[in-house]
This record gives sequence, C-alpha cells and structure tokens, in this order.
Amino acid sequence: MRVRVVYLGSLREIVGQGSQELELPDRAVAANLWEQLRASYPALQKYERAIAIAVNQEYSKPDRELHDGDEVGFLPPVSGGNIETASSTVELPLVSAHARIQSERIDSNSVAEQLKHGEDGAVSVFDGIVRNNSRGRKTLYLVYESYATMAIAEMEKLAERALKDFPVRDVRVIHRLGRLEIGDTSVLIAVASAHRGAAFDACRFLIDSLKKSVPIWKKEYFEDGAVWADGEPFPPDVKTV
Repeated sequence: MRVRVVYLGSLREIVGQGSQELELPDRAVAANLWEQLRASYPALQKYERAIAIAVNQEYSKPDRELHDGDEVGFLPPVSGGNIETASSTVELPLVSAHARIQSERIDSNSVAEQLKHGEDGAVSVFDGIVRNNSRGRKTLYLVYESYATMAIAEMEKLAERALKDFPVRDVRVIHRLGRLEIGDTSVLIAVASAHRGAAFDACRFLIDSLKKSVPIWKKEYFEDGAVWADGEPFPPDVKTV
C-alpha cells in the first residue's frame, strides 16, 4: 500500500521536505512507519517518545492500522507560518462555529465587543502577544506554522468542550499564522458568561489546552539565528512514539 507522510514543524527541516509518498506492507501500523523513518533519518531519534501521530488529520494511536491512501502526519510537541502547510496550500481564514485561523492581524477589541450579549456579566479575554525577548535573547519576529485543517478542527473541539464543561454562554478561539512582529497578537481566547469565575476558568482551560494539543508551531528569529520553540508535552490521551 502507499501512504502520504506529512512532516510538521521541526521534523520538516530534519527530513528536508514537507511530505512524501511511501510504500508499506499490508497491515502495517503507524508505529512501523515511524520506525522506518527513524532508520532513514537518524536525527529523528532525538524525538523518541515525543512524537504524536495523526492519521487523516485525527490524533491516532501508534498501533493504528494504515490503509492505502492514508495521510499520516508526524507532529512534534506543539507550541502554539505561512499558509503553505506541509501537506497543501490552504486558503485562510479557516473558520468553524467558535474558532478561526487567519493570516491577518487579530483585532482583540472587536472580537470581545462582538461577543458581548445582554445576559453576560463578564467577558474574559486572553490576548497572547509577541514579546521582544526569549531565554535571554532579543527576538526580532516570530513565524507560526500549522497543520491548518487539523488545527481548526482541534480548536473547535476545545471550544465545544469548554461550552459543555463550564457554565459559559459563548467562546471564541482565534490563532494567527505567518510572520508576526513584536506586539502582535498571536492567539486570542474570549469567553462570555454570566459570572466572572466561569469565564476565567474556561479561558484558562482553553489556552492551556490549545498550547498542548493544537498542531501549531512557533519559530523564533533572533539577531544571531532562529530556533523552533520548545513545545509542551502532549496531553495524556495523545499517545506518542
């Protein structure tokens, strides 16, 4: 069988390409494919037990059996690019009921104003902005990249979970891709509810979860070079290889 392999974030630089098609024996599982890749690209071994697998843009276990025509994405820990993703050119913005991925500037005030309704007693906003330093180095700018169609689906899942698990009326989850300058908003979370406590709690849940599970990666550009930002560990329910 033949599958399409997609390399995200820093993996793309190690392999030297964003995607490729590979032949696998029938009944091969995702972990078999990863073992084959590690043998071909020894530098991948530094990611031992840290890579998540997405089959057809959904998180999958290493023992997931693969089929002809599957798209298999290997994801390093996420930390959040251009709109040219590793798999295809995606036209932005991507929009779901409660989430949005865009390349243009995020208007934080407008989002919060549009979310307000008469029954709300609070709108809690997390506005993540680009700062001018990281780990003692002067930051020039950032570039965010994403497995975009999977990312918007994961963001919508988090929004729906927040609406289910917290007594809030509505939420918005917005992330920007591409080159961001100092002071730009990279991610915006807004939560409307009758009471402030629920809004605070849901807002914190959304940004903390997004930083762990949504496939967005950040590359930091400094005066003396550039590095991929260290990602946070995947949630326990996402199995890694």
